[in-house]
Amino acid sequence: MITIITGTDTGVGKTVATAALAVRSGPGTIVVKPAQTGIGTDEPDISVVARLAGCEVAEFTRLEDPLAPDTAARRRGIEIPPIGEHAARIRELARTRDTVIVEGAGGLLVRLDTEGGTLLDLATGLAVDHPVRVYVVTRAGLGTLNHTELTVNALRSRHLEPAGLVLGAVPETLGLAEECNLAELPRVTGVPIVAAIPDGAGGLEPEQFRARADSWLAGFRAGYAVS
Repeated sequence: MITIITGTDTGVGKTVATAALAVRSGPGTIVVKPAQTGIGTDEPDISVVARLAGCEVAEFTRLEDPLAPDTAARRRGIEIPPIGEHAARIRELARTRDTVIVEGAGGLLVRLDTEGGTLLDLATGLAVDHPVRVYVVTRAGLGTLNHTELTVNALRSRHLEPAGLVLGAVPETLGLAEECNLAELPRVTGVPIVAAIPDGAGGLEPEQFRARADSWLAGFRAGYAVS
């Protein structure tokens, strides 16, 4: 199985959500980051996943500037592999692993190569010959409805039905917008909320993170709950 993790935009909590999903997927899981930018500014996403989830990881392209991958590459005059090469490497990994989780960069239409290829293109190509699940990580607060619906509609335009919405960095105390969006997000998108990652989860010790991850991904089976 190939699982794609995308987000409505940068900073919504994709990396921590990816780590939680990797814990839930269990042994035999590898997490892939096709393109990582901003090397040297913060801990790389793939390192965060490895630390929190303790799973195997792979990173295909590293770029120095904290920009969209194609922008970061063009700024430095660097050629980066096209989406087709990423897809081939992911297919090869899928031959020997139970689950391959692919974390995108920014939102669904951020260009991952200098030829204009996006995570949406990557997911579409992989779905031709592999089962693919796509999860959309989104915010709980004000502004999320528009961003989430646009992302879901983009996926459906390629005949990819999202497997679920993941709320990233949910505050301990919900405001009016967050309370309303628990019902509004599934209503306007037609996609269920399948997980809620509490704010600050990425700062937990790995043992605590792994112990709690399953509860975050099961929190919406019987109503909203994060712990």
